[in-house]
Amino acid sequence: MGLIEDKLSKHPFYGMAIDAKERGIYPYFRQIEGKQGTEVEMGGHPVLMFGSNAYTGLTGDDRIIEAGCKAMKQYGSGCAGSRFLNGTLDIHVQLEKELAEYVGKDDALCISTGFTVNSGVIPQLVGKDDYIICDDRDHASIVDGRRLSFATQLRFKHNDMEDLEKQLKRCAPDKIKLIVVDGVFSMEGDLCNLPKIVELKHKYNATIMVDEAHGLGVFGEQGRGVCNHFGLTDEVDLIMGTFSKSLASIGGFIAGNQVLIDYLRHTVRTYIFSASMTPAATAAALEALHIIKSEPERIQALWDVTNYALKRFKEEGFEIGDTESPIIPLYVRDMEKTFVVVARAFEEGVFINPVIPPACAPTDTLVRYALMANHTKEQVDISVEKLKKVFKELDIIK
Repeated sequence: MGLIEDKLSKHPFYGMAIDAKERGIYPYFRQIEGKQGTEVEMGGHPVLMFGSNAYTGLTGDDRIIEAGCKAMKQYGSGCAGSRFLNGTLDIHVQLEKELAEYVGKDDALCISTGFTVNSGVIPQLVGKDDYIICDDRDHASIVDGRRLSFATQLRFKHNDMEDLEKQLKRCAPDKIKLIVVDGVFSMEGDLCNLPKIVELKHKYNATIMVDEAHGLGVFGEQGRGVCNHFGLTDEVDLIMGTFSKSLASIGGFIAGNQVLIDYLRHTVRTYIFSASMTPAATAAALEALHIIKSEPERIQALWDVTNYALKRFKEEGFEIGDTESPIIPLYVRDMEKTFVVVARAFEEGVFINPVIPPACAPTDTLVRYALMANHTKEQVDISVEKLKKVFKELDIIK
C-alpha cells in the first residue's frame, strides 16, 4: 500500500464506512431500479421512499419526462461546451428569465449543478479585505465556496443572532460583509431567522445571500421560497436555488440585480469553465417550474401530509427538533445506532437517510425523513409504525 492509500485508509469517515460494510449495515449507494416516487424497487425489495428531496413529487411526472425527451430530439444530448462560448441555448435564457421573475429578481444565471453555484459564486463576491459570515450548519457547498475565497471567514452558531451580531462587530465597517445562510437547513429542517438577519444587514451595512435549495417549491407564494415566505425578497441581495429537488432535474441558479448577475456571468469559474446544463435537464426544470406555478394544490398537498407526519411523530414520542418543513429529523444521538436504524428500516420497507458527522455533531446524529407532495397519510402511518418498532428495539424511544 502506498503512502496516500495508507493515509486515506485512516480517515475516520472512511474507516467507519468500511466497518459498516463488514457488519452489513452500510447505508450508502443503494441502487434504485426505476423512477423515484413515493415507493421504489431496490433489489426486488419494494420500499416506501422517505429519503428523497423531491418535495413536489415531480421526478416521475410524464409531462417533465416528455419535455426532456423533446429537448433532446431538438438540441441533442449535450452542448459540447460552456455557456461562455458555444453552449448557450435559447431555453437556457428562457429558464433564467422565468426563474428571475419567479424569485423576484432582475436576472438569474444557471450553472450545471447547485453545488457549483455556491462554490463558484461566493469567491467572486468578496476580496481579501472583505468578510464572509456563515451559519455553522450551512451546506457543504457554501463551506467550500467560502474556502475558495481570500476573504476573512467568520462563522456564527446556528441561528444564533447574538453571535451573528458579534461576528459583524468584528468586521471593518467599509468592507463587504457577505452573510450566507441556508433558507431551510437541509438536515434539521428549520428555517433561518431571516427577519433578524435583515435587521442586522441594515445595522452593519452587510449583504445577504440565501440558499433556497430546500425552500423553492415548498415555502412562499407558488413555492417561491423562504425569502418570499417572510416577505423579504427585496431585502435579500442574492437568491440561490437548485433544480435537483422540487424542480425535478439537475442544475442550479443564482438570482440578483442586473449588475451583480452580469458581473457573475463574466467571472464565475464554475460557469465559464464547466459545460452548460444539458438540453434535457434545462427543459425538465423549465416544465417543473411551470407545473409548480400552475398547480398550487400540489404545494398544499405537501403541507397537508407534512403537518400530518409531524403530528404522528410527536404523538409517538420521537425527538424531531425544531423542524418547520417537510424535512423531519428523527434524532438517534448515537453513531452506531444511526446506521442500524437505517438498515432495520430498510428491512421493514422504509427508505430513510443517515446523518452523521461532518453533516452534524457526533451527539446530534439522526435519520432524515422527508416528504413529497404525493405521499399519502396511509404511507406516513405505515412508516411511522415501522420506525417506531425499530426505534423501540434499539431503546431510542420508549
